[in-house]
Amino acid sequence: MRKSRQHALLTLAATLLGAVAGACAGYSYGRAIALKTAREKLDRDAIQIQTAYGAYMAESHSVIRAIDASPFPACSPAELAYMRDLIFHAEYLRDAGRMREGRIECSAALGREVVPLTQFKPDIAESDGTKVYRDLPPYKSNAEIVFTTQEGDAFVVRDPRMERYMDGINKNFTYTVFNTATQTYGRLSGMPPQLPGAVTDRDASGRIGDTLYATRCAKTFPGCITAFSLASDAVTADRVPIFSFSAMAGLSAAFVGLLFAQFHRRRSSPVAQLRRAIADDKLRVLYQPIVNLPGRRIVGAEALVRWTDQEGFAVSPEIFVPLAERHGFVGDVTRLVVRHALRDFGATLRNHSYFRLNINVAAADLSDPQFLPMLAAGILKAEISPQSVAIEITESSTAKGPTAMATILSLRDTGYSVHIDDFGTGYSSLSYLQDLAVDAIKIDRTFTMAIGTGAAGVAILPRILGMADALNLEVIVEGIENERQVSYFATSGQPVLAQGWLFGRPMPAEAFHLLHAKSEASAHPGVALN
Repeated sequence: MRKSRQHALLTLAATLLGAVAGACAGYSYGRAIALKTAREKLDRDAIQIQTAYGAYMAESHSVIRAIDASPFPACSPAELAYMRDLIFHAEYLRDAGRMREGRIECSAALGREVVPLTQFKPDIAESDGTKVYRDLPPYKSNAEIVFTTQEGDAFVVRDPRMERYMDGINKNFTYTVFNTATQTYGRLSGMPPQLPGAVTDRDASGRIGDTLYATRCAKTFPGCITAFSLASDAVTADRVPIFSFSAMAGLSAAFVGLLFAQFHRRRSSPVAQLRRAIADDKLRVLYQPIVNLPGRRIVGAEALVRWTDQEGFAVSPEIFVPLAERHGFVGDVTRLVVRHALRDFGATLRNHSYFRLNINVAAADLSDPQFLPMLAAGILKAEISPQSVAIEITESSTAKGPTAMATILSLRDTGYSVHIDDFGTGYSSLSYLQDLAVDAIKIDRTFTMAIGTGAAGVAILPRILGMADALNLEVIVEGIENERQVSYFATSGQPVLAQGWLFGRPMPAEAFHLLHAKSEASAHPGVALN
C-alpha cells in the first residue's frame, strides 16, 4: 500500500512537473508565433502603404505637369475650370492650384478670392526644387497630416482620406523624407514612432524595446515608410491562442492532435480560409435599401457580401473580393451572392414589378463564359424576369477589353439593367459614357460627403447630374447620411434614387422585408398589404 501511494505521488509529481514544463514551453512558443505574425504583417503593411503613396506621388507629378502645360492664363476662370476637371479625375488629390513665393494665388477648391494672404514656408525642400508643406491652414485636418507638394508654381494637396484605400492594414505608420535644406530626416506624414531615426530612413525590420517595426524605402519617390506596433499589444491581442498553446502543451498525447489542428488553423492562409468559407456557404449576403426621392419609398435593394474569417474578424469586401479575383475564383463569390439574393428576393420581385435587385459583379465575371448562363439559370429558377435585376460594375471593369463590352451588351439585350458603380472615381467621361451601353450611374459617396463642406466635389455634382440627364441615364446616389444631402438631390429637378445609412444600413433579408413592408404601408395607407 505504501509503495502504491509513493508511486501515485511520484506519478502525480512527474505529471504536474511535465504539465508545468509543457505549459511554459507552449506559452513561449505561442508568444513567439504571435510576434512573428505581427512582424510579417508590419512588413506587408509597410509595402502596401508605400504602394499607395507611390500612386499618390505619380498622380501628383502628373497633375502638376498638366497644370504647367495649361493653355490658359494663370489663375484665370478658364484655368480654374481646367484644374477642377483635373481634380475631378484624380483619385488621391483634394485640391490643386498655383503658389508663388509661399503665397497661394489660386486653387481649384478655393478659387482666387478666398485664398489666404500668409506667406508659407516649406517643411521639406528637396534638391530638385520640390517643396512640401505640412498642414497648410486652408487644408488642415485634425485627424490626419495633410501635405501639399509644389513643383515650380504649381501645387497639389493630398486627400486626407487617402487612408480609405488602405483598409485592413496597420494605421500606425510614419512617412520619413530627407530634407536637403537641413540635411536631416523629418516626418512628413503619419504618426510619430517611439523609434530612433536610424531605423526610419533605411530598409530595416526588427524590435527595439517594446516596439516592433518594419521600414521600406521607395525607389520611385523620396522617403521611407515605417509601420510599427507594440509587441505587448500583439501578445495581448493573441492571448487566447497563446494560452491555448500553453494549456494543450501540458496535456497528454491525446491532445496532441488538437494542438496541431489549432496551430494549423492559425497558420492557414486567407485564400484557403476564403475558399473554405465559400465551399461551406459561410459568406453572408446583406441588403441595403434603395429609395426614390423625395418620396423615400423603398424601390430596390443592393446585395452586399460579407465575410468573417476563422479568427472572428470581419474582412472588408474591398480586401477579399480582389483577393478572390487575383486567385481566379471570384466567380464562386458571385455565384454565391446570386444564389442567396435570388432566393431571398424571388417572391418580392415576383409580387412587386417596380422593385429591382442590384447585384455587384467583378471585372473577371464579365470575361467568364459561365457568368451569363449561371445568371440565366438563377433567373429561371427564381421565376422572375431579367428586368427585375440590375448588374453593378465598376468603372475599371469597362476597360477590360472587347469581351467585357460584349458581355455588357448581352446583359442589356437580355433585359438586365447595367449600372456603373462608384461613378466619378475612375475612368468615365462624357464621351466614354456616350459609347458605353449602361442604364444608370451610381454617384460615389465622396461627392455626397462633400455637400455642405465647400469642397471641390460639390462644384462637380451639377455637371454629373446634367451629364446623366443629357444621356438619359438613371442616377443613384450613394452615402446619404443626413437631411441636407437629401434636400440637395431632392430639389435637383430630376428623378434620383438614393441609398445610405439615413435610409438603412446593410441588413439580413428578414429585416429588410419588414422594413419594406413598412415602406409599402406608408406608400399605400389604408390598403392591406400581403
